[in-house]
Amino acid sequence: MKVVGIVAIVAAKFLIPVGIPFAPFVFGWANFVLDTVDGDLLVPLGLADGTYQPIDKVADWATYVGMAVAARRLRWSIAPWVYALFAFRSVGQLLFLITGAEWWLFVFANFLEPLFLVYATAGFFLKGEERTAAWFLRHRTWIVVLVVLYKLQDEYVTHIGNIDRTELITNLFS
Repeated sequence: MKVVGIVAIVAAKFLIPVGIPFAPFVFGWANFVLDTVDGDLLVPLGLADGTYQPIDKVADWATYVGMAVAARRLRWSIAPWVYALFAFRSVGQLLFLITGAEWWLFVFANFLEPLFLVYATAGFFLKGEERTAAWFLRHRTWIVVLVVLYKLQDEYVTHIGNIDRTELITNLFS
């Protein structure tokens, strides 16, 4: 039964990114939620952390490909940003997979995903690239600052401090 759970979760990690170019808001957020909880599900099911990490990083890269394809397919004004951040994070992913050193994931932080989610969410609610691009242009400084701050703390907690978020939040409130 545990093997079925592992296979289903890992399959979802590779199938959800396929939908990102067609429904960036829905599949982007579905991927974010799954990526947030997958380790808490897979490791207790018996997937060793040493096996989980490479699978997770390759699945993450599939997500980034989906995001780059979405930006091109939908002709987003931020497509050049998406491509640059895709290349930037890909370097970190590759260095991590080669060396196993998690600090590469902090150095080459994943700014792509939160930027993509902000833009996809704005596009979902604003209903149109022209309106979304104008909104982004007006708010780009705040968006970039918040994305950078959010992602640097996230990468630090996850890959440098190796802090379990559940424990962190529990300790904050106890």
